Amino acid sequence: MQHIIDINADVGEGIGNEPLLMPYITSCNIACGGHAGTPESMRTVVALAKRYGVKIGAHPSFPDKAHFGREPMEMSYAALFASVKNQIESLIPILGDAQMTLNHIKPHGALYNLAATDKNIALVIVEVMTWFALPIKLYVPYKSVIAELALQNNIPIVYEVFADRNYNPDLTLVSRKEHHALIHDTQTVVEHVYNMVVHQKVRTISGVEVAIKADTCCVHGDNPQAIDLVKNLRMQLEDKGLTIL
Repeated sequence: MQHIIDINADVGEGIGNEPLLMPYITSCNIACGGHAGTPESMRTVVALAKRYGVKIGAHPSFPDKAHFGREPMEMSYAALFASVKNQIESLIPILGDAQMTLNHIKPHGALYNLAATDKNIALVIVEVMTWFALPIKLYVPYKSVIAELALQNNIPIVYEVFADRNYNPDLTLVSRKEHHALIHDTQTVVEHVYNMVVHQKVRTISGVEVAIKADTCCVHGDNPQAIDLVKNLRMQLEDKGLTIL
């Protein structure tokens, strides 16, 4: 059986390592003004993605640069809808200028995590997807609230797993406030991803294995070890017979 996996990274967040990341990833999520990102950074990253044949996604978040979009915000449904829509819209003309298309949307940080469990937040994302009325994919966690809502609304979904993050038994990510949230060892990252892609299981922080599905795996671009992690991950997965696409 052929196993295919996309490798994605969050980019345009001010780290500046995109030229080193792009050769090893197959899709990217570009910050578009909520937690990070400017028109200049978007143009730069779009050009790099085009050069390396990397699929492009929008990476909207709560409009909160102070906390890098990693803290929940109290916002009305209408205000959050407008913010997410406006962030995505800011990227679209830049893609047009580069003759590129929008492949997917992936919420960032607290917005992503809340949409996985909170129906009201998930509905905002689904409504935004519906408003664009384009064949745009949505990157979502397996068995999440947002995944179910997207399927109910005929929105194409891509199940995402995280290469460098530990999981709780309910398939939520271990909070970054916990010391064991991130996986730093490159070999552990490879084994973690291989298990999720090939065996469709993830070893959770409690030691129990839980069923999961993986169409794409994320290496966080702001991880200080991101370049080594993604380079090693791609090389070893290909050596193990996986197709990176």
